[in-house]
Amino acid sequence: MTHPSQSTQPNPSTLIRGAAAVMTGRAGAAARAGAVDIRIRDGRVAELAAGLVPQPGETVIDATGCVVYPGWVNTHHHLFQNLLKAVPAGMNADLQDWLASVPYPRLDRFTPEIFRTAVRLGMAELLLSGTTTCADHHYLYHHGHGAETGDVLFDVAQEFGMRLVLCRGGAVQSKADHPGMRATALVPETLDEMLADIERLKSRYHDAGPDALRRVVVAPTTPTFSLPPPLLREVAGFARGMQLRLHSHLSETDNYVRFCAEKYRCTPVQFVADHDWLGPDVWFAHLVTVTPDEIRMLGQTRTGMAHCPVSNARLGSGIAPVRAMADAGVPVSIGVDGVASNESGSMVHEANFAWLVHRALGGAAQTRVEEVIHWGTAGGAQVLGLPGVGTLAPGQSADLAIYDVGGLRFAGFHDIATAPVAAGEPTPVRDVFVRGRHVVEGGAIVGLDIAQLRRDAQAALTTLLP
Repeated sequence: MTHPSQSTQPNPSTLIRGAAAVMTGRAGAAARAGAVDIRIRDGRVAELAAGLVPQPGETVIDATGCVVYPGWVNTHHHLFQNLLKAVPAGMNADLQDWLASVPYPRLDRFTPEIFRTAVRLGMAELLLSGTTTCADHHYLYHHGHGAETGDVLFDVAQEFGMRLVLCRGGAVQSKADHPGMRATALVPETLDEMLADIERLKSRYHDAGPDALRRVVVAPTTPTFSLPPPLLREVAGFARGMQLRLHSHLSETDNYVRFCAEKYRCTPVQFVADHDWLGPDVWFAHLVTVTPDEIRMLGQTRTGMAHCPVSNARLGSGIAPVRAMADAGVPVSIGVDGVASNESGSMVHEANFAWLVHRALGGAAQTRVEEVIHWGTAGGAQVLGLPGVGTLAPGQSADLAIYDVGGLRFAGFHDIATAPVAAGEPTPVRDVFVRGRHVVEGGAIVGLDIAQLRRDAQAALTTLLP
């Protein structure tokens, strides 16, 4: 299948006219652009202003009855899990039992064909929620196998026209030390295998540009379980020597805190600090169980976080103290996490829940719609080191989603700009652009045979069940 992202350049100029509201992804008063038109030229936002006049040869898109957001920047995902939704053995399990009963027992069943189907399914679901950038924390690696899976991720991202940040995960600890690996016959890879593949991936794919379509990140699955402590500092130095960012899970549950207290006599954030894993080039997923002192350390070092509220609630892990972290200067972003512990790959759903859950916990002043949009767009771009994306402003990459809010469920809205976040799903995505390329048009992913993808997914399920 040929996709426009592979075969053509962006339209020289596209004008999006008549939107009821445009949100910019920026913070504070700059969050709202109002009912403006957007001109895209050579893959970038050229103008935002009311009443723009079409130019000769310009493609014009009528956005009447729609609102426009920057494309969501999803900073933590596990795309292979898109074929592991609602596995009965894990539906009422906490994180540790869920790992042992859902993903890890099935890792050796993921053939290259099944893996590709899962990734295509996941990227399709993300695009149809208005997501234009995905950081996939991929850990399907074991001794002698898995190196080709990174190539598959980049290949599918190119097919769909999506920006991909590959967070190259994996574990080198012995099975006795790793809670997930104990549930599989697979043998962890060696450090040499991990680092050699990262070097290969960087050489082949990595782009350091501000709006890069392809990035590589060094991302051992969990610092406390995936690498022996002496290797943590070595891996951090390796990453920084190659000018690559660092990512991992941290403090997702109380177990992380107990483990570090019992084994290392410190908190998880202090543990990673002692091994050079804090800084503006690092972000951690979850950070559910953190102390005020840890929050101060994260804020002072500008270490980022990927907030995954739906998965954290689904697994009973808790609610990350995002209000306190944002107030302390921690760069906050939003991630879907794997849909095996979420059942939804929609960033609209994630943003809606992020807006609601903190208000339920701490009062209505905890979160504002504009702030949640900022976290899920510009905030994500910040932690990924992609300053050219995440906001709608002249000169920025033309990554945006056009939501159809003309339906009955939106008829009573006084502030229609908030509709996707305040109402949540279903909020139909009509069009999506990535670097000015039209990748979703009229609610359909350009070039995708969605019926065939459904058939492929159903066939793959037979291999992964029970």
